[in-house]
Amino acid sequence: MTNEFVLEAITREFPDSVISSSEPYGMLTVEVKKDDIKKIIHYLRDSSLEFNFLTDICGIHYPEFPEKEIGVVYHLHNMMANFRLRLKIFMSRENIEVDSLVELFAGANWMERETFDFYGIKFKGHPDLRPILNMEDLGYHPMLKEYRLEDGTRTDKDDNMFGR
Repeated sequence: MTNEFVLEAITREFPDSVISSSEPYGMLTVEVKKDDIKKIIHYLRDSSLEFNFLTDICGIHYPEFPEKEIGVVYHLHNMMANFRLRLKIFMSRENIEVDSLVELFAGANWMERETFDFYGIKFKGHPDLRPILNMEDLGYHPMLKEYRLEDGTRTDKDDNMFGR
């Protein structure tokens, strides 16, 4: 299994869904349309490609790009071929909702709750979307870049130490 083979399979099956692709550090990374992510991952799991392990789901925030401000990154793994794949979707802050993968991968439950908790991304169809690590009454999503990384009362650290 090669990056070219997997990209060709995705592009052949979903020709209008692929926005871009790259290979940072040798890992195939494909940006796809947000509305197609669930059917693409369903295809990757159930086809001969056998991406049967969802390694991670995480959020990203790029406030400098309003049309692509919020993103979700999915890491999939074909354990038989030891092949990893990264899928990315992006959305504006006004439309911060995507389909849940819990019915495809039970492990998505925790990952989606964590992503919601930290970034505010809503997963449609999730059975129990509520904070998992932050306090329920926190009132904001702390990984968004509009919030400080460190407690403002601390004098030993500031956000410059974290690259922003």
